[in-house]
Amino acid sequence: MGAVSLHWLLPGKGLTQEKVVVIMAAALFIGFSIFLTGFFSVSNLIGLVRNICVLGILGVGMGLVIIGRGIDLSVVSVLAISAAYFIELLGQGLPIWSGFLFVLMLVILVGAINGFLVAYGEIPPIFATLAMGLFVYGFGRSQLMGQDVAFIPPEFTTLLALGTLKLWGVPLEVFVFVAVCLVATVFLKFTKFGRYVYYIGDNFAAARNLGIPVRPMLVLQYVACALFASVAGAIVALNLQSMNTRIVNSTLLYDVILIVVLGGIGLSGGKGGIRNVVFGALLIGILVNAMTILDFEDTHQNLIKALILLAAIMTDTLLNQRDEQTEKQGDI
Repeated sequence: MGAVSLHWLLPGKGLTQEKVVVIMAAALFIGFSIFLTGFFSVSNLIGLVRNICVLGILGVGMGLVIIGRGIDLSVVSVLAISAAYFIELLGQGLPIWSGFLFVLMLVILVGAINGFLVAYGEIPPIFATLAMGLFVYGFGRSQLMGQDVAFIPPEFTTLLALGTLKLWGVPLEVFVFVAVCLVATVFLKFTKFGRYVYYIGDNFAAARNLGIPVRPMLVLQYVACALFASVAGAIVALNLQSMNTRIVNSTLLYDVILIVVLGGIGLSGGKGGIRNVVFGALLIGILVNAMTILDFEDTHQNLIKALILLAAIMTDTLLNQRDEQTEKQGDI
C-alpha cells in the first residue's frame, strides 16, 4: 500500500520541486527529532502541528488566488482583525451567532472588494491587496478595536474549551485543516469553476475568449481567500484565547507566500494544487519550529528561509528544463 500511495516520489518518475520539498521536510523532521533536544516532545509536536495548520489554511486560500495568477497580501490583516473584532463584539454583549454572522459579512465584503479592484478596476493584485490589507488593519485598529490585544471574555466557556479540544488526542485544528484541504481540492479538481481557475491562471485572454466568466471568478477567488484567512484567525484566537493584532507586523505573510511557492505553485499561475500547499507548510513549519527552539533571531530565520526557497526553485529549474513550446509561450 505504501509503495502505491507514494509512487509519485519514486526516482523513475523524475525529481521535481515538489518531491525535493517532501524529501527535505522528512529529512529535517528526522534529523531534528534525533539531534535537537525538545523537538520530539509531545508539547512541541502539538505546537508544531497547530502552527502548520494555521500556515496551511492561509496557504490554501493564497494558493487558490495564485493558481488564478493573482496574489493576496491582505490575508494576515483579515486574519487578525476578523478574529479580534469578533472577540470585541462578544465583549460588548453581542451573542455569538450574531457576532459571527456580522464578521462573516465583513470578511466577504473585504474579499469582494479585493476581487472587484483586480477584476473590474484592473489594478495589479499586489497593489490592490496591499492597499486593502493596510486599510483593513488601520480601520480595524483605529475604529473597531480599543487596544492591540482582544481577550475572549471568561463567560464564553464554550469558545475557551474549543481552544483546547482534542478528538482522539488530535487537536481540533487538524480536522479543520483537513476539511479545508478537502473542500479546496474538490473545488479545484471536480468542479467546472475549479477548472476555470486553472484556465484563467494559465491564459487569461484565452479563458475570456472561451466564454469563461473571468471577472466573477476572480472575485470568487479573493472571497474564498478572505474566508480561509478568517478561519485561520479563529483557530489562532481559540488557541491563545485572544488575538494580538500586532501579528500583522510579523513575517507571517512572508511565510504564507513562501509555503505556496516553495510547495510548487508557480506565481505564473495555472499550476499546482492543495497537495503543494500541504508539503510547503510541513517544510516551513518544521524549519521555523526548530529555529525557534534554537533561539535564532528573526533576521537569521528569514535568511535561511530565503535560501531554501531559492535552492528549491533552482533545483526544479535545472531538473525540469522548459521545452521549446514552453519557451515560445514566454516570448514577447
